[in-house]
Amino acid sequence: MKLLIKGGRVVDPASGRDALGDVFVADGRIAQPAGTPDRTIDARGLVVAPGFIDLAARLREPGYEHKATLESEMDAAVAGGVTSLACPPDTDPPLDEPGLVDMLRRRAKALSRARVYPVGALTVKLEGKHLTEMAELAEAGCVAFSQANATVADTQVLWRALQYAATFGLPVWLRAEDAWLAKGGVAHDGEVATRLGLPGIPAFAETIALAQLFELVRATGARAHVCRISSAAGVTMLRRAKHDGLPLTCDVGIHHLHLSDMDLGYFDSHCRLEPPLRSQRDREALAAALADGTIDCAVSDHTPVDEDQKLLPFAEAEPGATGLELLLPLALKWGMERKLTLAQTLARITSEPARILGVPSGRIEPGAPADLALFDPQAAWRVTPAALKSQGKNTPFLGLELVGRVRATLVAGNVVYQA
Repeated sequence: MKLLIKGGRVVDPASGRDALGDVFVADGRIAQPAGTPDRTIDARGLVVAPGFIDLAARLREPGYEHKATLESEMDAAVAGGVTSLACPPDTDPPLDEPGLVDMLRRRAKALSRARVYPVGALTVKLEGKHLTEMAELAEAGCVAFSQANATVADTQVLWRALQYAATFGLPVWLRAEDAWLAKGGVAHDGEVATRLGLPGIPAFAETIALAQLFELVRATGARAHVCRISSAAGVTMLRRAKHDGLPLTCDVGIHHLHLSDMDLGYFDSHCRLEPPLRSQRDREALAAALADGTIDCAVSDHTPVDEDQKLLPFAEAEPGATGLELLLPLALKWGMERKLTLAQTLARITSEPARILGVPSGRIEPGAPADLALFDPQAAWRVTPAALKSQGKNTPFLGLELVGRVRATLVAGNVVYQA
């Protein structure tokens, strides 16, 4: 099938292209114009960008279908312009066996929406004791290996895991947090947590874990990706480690670019996140580090939670926020605040995560997959439960007005969403 997307503002961060023009699609790929198209999409007034790539989106299957289903979250992904996503291994059971990975990939492929890249469990059942068969999981389709929000308390196990990964050239994605320092904590250890009487998680729970990870990377040569960095001190350490040449990449949760522990207000459980929202100084450091490239990309950290679990008292509420449909408007808001060009802003959710994943998506050039998002950068909309396709309606931004709305999403040249 041949498709012509006509008259849009084509923004390709990978090449720096930002100009009015047409995009021609043939056989599921970007192509040079040739022949008469079977369909034409009028993109006047819209931005035509590579489909967004999200490195952290929980789809809740298998095991947590009461929170969300694969179908509902894939609908949310394409409604948010997300054409590729990596899903963490913290399902039930965790993604620690090739059969589970294969089942997830088949289910996702049958839905014919976004591309799903499973992240395999680093240890069996995410218990941090025994390594999984990473090579077999990679053959089954895992793009990386992670503990999700679980930690590996035994440093020797983590050392062996990084050695194993380095031997096979497999990337390891880890969230830096010392399990003992974070134990029982639900909020950033600061004035707000003290005032509210909430057990805190200090920023040095992150920096101590980062120091450990960087030394192990230095010793093993493994490729490591730091997931959801949350503190200014952590950013300083990451910048230094990258300057030293360590093979590191990093992401930040999109919510952490806009919110701080001050937003907890009077125990707003929608702000109960992992890692916790930290101080305003930390938030500013994260936003600046994403702009200067110290942090490579932003992720939605999409975690749909059923309403009952968010109605509990703050300390008992389940952590997490929905984010797939908010990734674009929150990224645009961040880019505007940092005075970045649209291409620079979109790079953090297109070409940069594509580079980390090692996939050919995230660019608009002949031969690249025709994964595209068409959006109105000026369209204002209010975040309400009815406006979200995700089964999880849990977000700190409920009731707020955001700018930037996806009008159409293409995956492999097929229109999978149109507003």
